[in-house]
This record gives sequence, structure tokens and C-alpha cells, in this order.
Amino acid sequence: MVAVAPILVNGLVISSLYALVAVGFTMIFGVGGTINLAHGAVITVGAFAAYSITSAGFGVWAGALAAMVVPAVFSVLLYKGFAERRRDNVVVVMILTLLASIGVEELVRIVEGTQPRAIPPLVAGTTNLLGTTVQNNLVVVFVLSWVLIGGLFGFINYTNTGKAILATSMSTRGAALVGIESDRVNLYTWAIAGLLAGLAGLFLGSYQTASWAMGRDPLVLSFSIVVLGGLGSIRGSLVAAYVIGFLEVITTSAVDPRLSGLAGLVVLVAVLLVKPEGLFGREFTEA
Repeated sequence: MVAVAPILVNGLVISSLYALVAVGFTMIFGVGGTINLAHGAVITVGAFAAYSITSAGFGVWAGALAAMVVPAVFSVLLYKGFAERRRDNVVVVMILTLLASIGVEELVRIVEGTQPRAIPPLVAGTTNLLGTTVQNNLVVVFVLSWVLIGGLFGFINYTNTGKAILATSMSTRGAALVGIESDRVNLYTWAIAGLLAGLAGLFLGSYQTASWAMGRDPLVLSFSIVVLGGLGSIRGSLVAAYVIGFLEVITTSAVDPRLSGLAGLVVLVAVLLVKPEGLFGREFTEA
């Protein structure tokens, strides 16, 4: 008989991590209309930035700082090097970011090897929750993920920079008419997406392990989440992250661990065939 409580706990935690990844992914698409295929590699960069700092003897919270700063800078470099120069050609940006992703993964594989690396948990100890023993680290990961998501919504809705991002996502031309610089807004968006993905890498590494290809599955699932939620819809991405996350956990826990990633692909194909606009559709107008 399958235990429900572990599935519920793992589903909540992994879905919150997928939400962090998917929100950044959909922000880049919603604001700039480009698809960043290096988004999964940003997760890997965040995880190994944290691993390097903690392995050097610094605390895990210093590693958390590295997991924010390094991926954000890396994401900004991706934008300045690739997306900004070729923003009118989505296919070229996809190819360039895919090549960057492969390069990052190979570099990590060469430097760190293929063995999974353990990142220390953010906090130690366990808690009894829903009749099952849960690591305190998982509780903290879940809470921090939603603090970050809530902070992002507050930033978007209540700051001038956030409102500029929202305006640009609605209409680049309209935003330009009121003096908003789309290049700067896109730069901010890529930096935010990188920060969120980097922290997701840290959380995933402390929850499971870090490896050179750890960003691949989250990237594929991000496609499923974004399509299911509706292209450009942050709200849709949050809802879809929990749908995909729980399907993933149920499939691997109750059916077969080797089926990891299958649920997301099935949902992706089904949505594209039945409801290609997703649950919430696209929230942004054309430029």
C-alpha cells in the first residue's frame, strides 16, 4: 500500500521548487518573447556555486548567497551576450542558449566529475508532520520558496521597476511610449529569473543531490508547466507547477521511479493537442 503522507510532503516541496524555476522561465518569455534553454543550466550553476562555498568551509547561508549572486550574474551575461543581440530571432536565441547550457554542463562534469554532490541542509533535525517524520530542511525549503514567490509578486505589483516589467510584458510598444526602456527591463527579468533558478538549484541540491545534469529534468518540466498554465501566465505557472509536481511524485512513488519525467511529457502532449492556450491563456498582449 502506498503511503499518502510522504507523497503529500514530497509533492508540496518539489512543486514549490518547480514553481520557482517555471516562474522565472515564463517571465523571460512573457516579457521578452524569448525562450531560454539555458535555464536548466542556471539551476546547476546555483547548486554548484553553493556547493563550492560550503565545501570551502563557509556556512550554508554563505552558499545561499552564492546561489543567488552567481546564477543572476550568469543569467545577465546570457542576456547581454546572446538574447539582447538576437532578440528579434527567437530560434537563434534558443540555439545559442542551448549551446551555452551544454557548455556549462560539460564544464561542471569535467571539473566536478559525474558523482552526485551533497549540499548541506539549510537546517538540521526532523519534525513529525501528518504522522510521518519530515526533515526540517524540507519545511524550510517549502517556506522559503513561497516567501520568494510572494516577494516576487509584491515586487511586480508594488515597485516602479516591477510595474515597468508588468507594463513591458503587456505591450513593449506601449511601455516604450511612456519612457520604459525594454532592454533594461529584460535585463532585470533575466537577473530575477537567474536568482530564482539558482536558489531552486540550492534547494534541490540540499533536498536531493547536485549533479552536472541536474537542470535537465526541471527544464523539461518547465516547458510542461508553462504550456499547461498558459504561455506568459505567472499565475498559471504556479498552478501548473503543483499539478505537474504531484503527478511526478505520484508516478515515481506509486508506479515506478524509472518513470521520472514521463508525467510532464504526457501532460505537455495532451495540452498541446486539447487546449494549446493552457489553463489561463496568455496574459500579455502583442507588442
